[in-house]
Amino acid sequence: MNQTANPQKIVLAYSGGLDTSVILAWLKEQYDCPVVAYSADIGQDEDWEQVRKKAIATGADEVYVRDLKEEFVRDFVFPMFRANAIYEGTYLLGTSIARPVIAREQVAIARKCNADAVSHGATGKGNDQVRFELTYMSLEPGLKIIAPWRIWDLASRSRLIEFAERHNIPVPVTKAKPYSMDANMLHISYEGGILEDPWFEPPQDMFVWTKNLEDAPDKPEYLEISFEHGDPVAINGERLSPASLLAKLNELGAAHGIGRADIVENRFVGMKSRGVYETPGGTILRNAHMAIESITLDREVTHIRDSLVPRYAEMIYYGFWFSPERELIQKLIDESQAKVTGEVRMKLYKGLCTVAGRKAEKSLYNPDFATFEEDSVYNQKDAEGFIRLQGLRLRIRSLVG
Repeated sequence: MNQTANPQKIVLAYSGGLDTSVILAWLKEQYDCPVVAYSADIGQDEDWEQVRKKAIATGADEVYVRDLKEEFVRDFVFPMFRANAIYEGTYLLGTSIARPVIAREQVAIARKCNADAVSHGATGKGNDQVRFELTYMSLEPGLKIIAPWRIWDLASRSRLIEFAERHNIPVPVTKAKPYSMDANMLHISYEGGILEDPWFEPPQDMFVWTKNLEDAPDKPEYLEISFEHGDPVAINGERLSPASLLAKLNELGAAHGIGRADIVENRFVGMKSRGVYETPGGTILRNAHMAIESITLDREVTHIRDSLVPRYAEMIYYGFWFSPERELIQKLIDESQAKVTGEVRMKLYKGLCTVAGRKAEKSLYNPDFATFEEDSVYNQKDAEGFIRLQGLRLRIRSLVG
């Protein structure tokens, strides 16, 4: 399509908040064409009927609310956790992995509605604009992309509120939070405002999901997670769907104050950003998955896979979920998980989740080989030749100076 021509129909990723409500009205005013409001339910706490009504009242010609919780966890979160993916050693990628599932469904709705354009509410400073737009380009390159924050002159919250009042868009009258929040089934993130000072400790009452450590139970709780081919399938013997399983882990982890992280991260666009996160279920899941891998995954396979994880995590953080390189690495990761099946027992206590046991029918851990007691399967004298061969090049290097 002609990317410079005005759009004939737009699908907007709509949350119902101030920004996307203003964007909805602005798109109608700017382009004088039908605008479809699309909202994705990926586990955030929303009154979706109210979101639908507000979109219509703000000018949407059609409204779609999609329940994407199961596919979000099954097709995006679980594949990512098969890799134990983590960005810069701390961030479990809760926002990053949510954007491609939202954008994929937005493209599907654009096709269904015969829309020629898509729009989002991400700013020109952040990572989300990249994640949304790379997904659009990967799945439907002919779509026109409209990013209002890179076009309009509504560059401040006060201007947004003025625009909203002129267009009779309801503005919350409650005291504004001095930071921004984003939530889904995997995490809640907090950014901006009072958190922009990295010396400032987040206030305890900011967290809405996990208990403060002082209030967490004084008694530890144990649970068992069953894995099949790298994916969790049951908790304490009860088989659950992907979304239900993650929801249960979130409930258990949050009760014990597990999963808080305070990070200064490197954004893709080049600046550093401070974010505070709550990822209770994901923290438990990653630790448990690494535990079951420790007895089921071959050493060299583990090391090769682990060498790719920083790059794989970058791909997700940067927005390249729908890229040939991510899909290639995913195939290797998934192949490595063929025998990652078994049970892990986790201990939850005061913000910590520690491994209390692991077992697998096809475990590579054999106590007959590992024992410090006398055995008949390992000749310790064999180690002498092994070490001499390993040290040969070191001896030669030293001899020649």
